[in-house]
Amino acid sequence: MGTVDDYLEELVPADRDAIDRVYAVARREAPDAEQGKGYGMPALVHAGKPLLSVMRAKKHIGIYPFSPGAVAAVAGALEGHPGVSVDKGTIRFQPEHPIPDDVLEQLVRARVAQIDG
Repeated sequence: MGTVDDYLEELVPADRDAIDRVYAVARREAPDAEQGKGYGMPALVHAGKPLLSVMRAKKHIGIYPFSPGAVAAVAGALEGHPGVSVDKGTIRFQPEHPIPDDVLEQLVRARVAQIDG
């Protein structure tokens, strides 16, 4: 897999829009982040470490911040949100039920803080 931009080009419009929106929020919160890879996935990279990857899976879109702690930081804010499930290191959602911007911002800030530690 190539860069985030390469990955987005391969997607159907609804998935592309949903995934690009997550990356747009991440870029606002971490404007120095660059396109790269994290664990073989297209990702944004901050200070040389993977910040966030967003990928389409068969039944959902997954947000992977490469950190169970970052996911835990926003898990409570996602309770009861339709179409969303949270696991140790992943947030899953459907394009028709996007993650609220404020939650994405909190997720990215938590991950940036870990990287900058």
